[in-house]
Amino acid sequence: MKPIKILIIAGARPNFMKIAPIMHTMRQSAKLEPVLIHTGQHYDVQMSDTFFKELNIPHPDISLEVGSGTHAQQVARIMERFEPVCDEQKPRAILVVGDVNSTMACSIVAAKKDIKIIHVEAGIRSRDRSMPEEINRMVTDSITDILMPPSRDAVANLLAEGHCLDHIHLVGNIMIDTLLESQEMIGRSQILEKLGLNKGEYVSLTLHRPSNVDNIDNFKQILTALDHIQKELPIVFPIHPRTQKMIIRFGLEEYVSSLRNLILTEPLGYFDFGRLISQSRFVLTDSGGIQEETTVYGIPCITLRENTERPITVWEGTNELAGCDTEKIIMLAGKIMKGQWKESHIPELWDGKTAARIIKVLEDVL
Repeated sequence: MKPIKILIIAGARPNFMKIAPIMHTMRQSAKLEPVLIHTGQHYDVQMSDTFFKELNIPHPDISLEVGSGTHAQQVARIMERFEPVCDEQKPRAILVVGDVNSTMACSIVAAKKDIKIIHVEAGIRSRDRSMPEEINRMVTDSITDILMPPSRDAVANLLAEGHCLDHIHLVGNIMIDTLLESQEMIGRSQILEKLGLNKGEYVSLTLHRPSNVDNIDNFKQILTALDHIQKELPIVFPIHPRTQKMIIRFGLEEYVSSLRNLILTEPLGYFDFGRLISQSRFVLTDSGGIQEETTVYGIPCITLRENTERPITVWEGTNELAGCDTEKIIMLAGKIMKGQWKESHIPELWDGKTAARIIKVLEDVL
């Protein structure tokens, strides 16, 4: 019997950690044939190629090379270039992960061609429609055939939106498969030695969301909090190209340079970054995935957003929301440094076996 062909879509940095365990597990299945499509939504070497190498993901079968642009431009280019791939490959299904533009764009093309859509990380919601990712999530889920949420709150969201329970398969958090599988390599990273840091004696920071860095008032509020914190502990900041661009545009270079304990680095590879956050005193971030990783590591996390599509990291994990409120960020950082952070535990099915559950579902239902 001929294997069922599934196009696996990767487009941006967060996708790569999610597709790696799915690709590895699916290639061991006699029933499924994965074909890897790289849309090229992130095309910088540090943002893309490094992840394929580190996570041992095979070279993409097809690269769309869409590059950057506005949301509309990027989505349009992905759809335009993905449609002929579907015509040529004639897959039974496509598998998309997360909430980037590639996820929504490829799903729309597939839906119009009556190709089944599998969405890993279905059902997560921030309730903030000003976030482009929230629109991508909602649109993708509305046309998805096989919904694979990471947690029970995501299941509840899907049911509330009218999805049939038969189409929903709680599989757990795919990001954690890669995190746990990579612990040996993460442990070998020399990033702390390279930066002259000691375990628990620094803070890690990521900052790139438009709501934070494209708004000068919000950006300044966060920088003011960072100024306060870096007087107590060094802050390591692998700086996103977007953030670097906005620092220059807003004329903030001199102020940022004056923060003597703010250590700026290039974007880091997966293993180096994993080592960095796992050994931090705490993490400041506006990223979604890092909220999950810090919960698994048991590292306190202050999220520089007013909401999160991963509320389980607040309810059960190590995460707290601070927005760009200077005083709240400083207050929460102070609690951590005084050893007053909340207790936490790792959520259900965040156990490194999500890819195996995904493949089992696909073998059963496709």
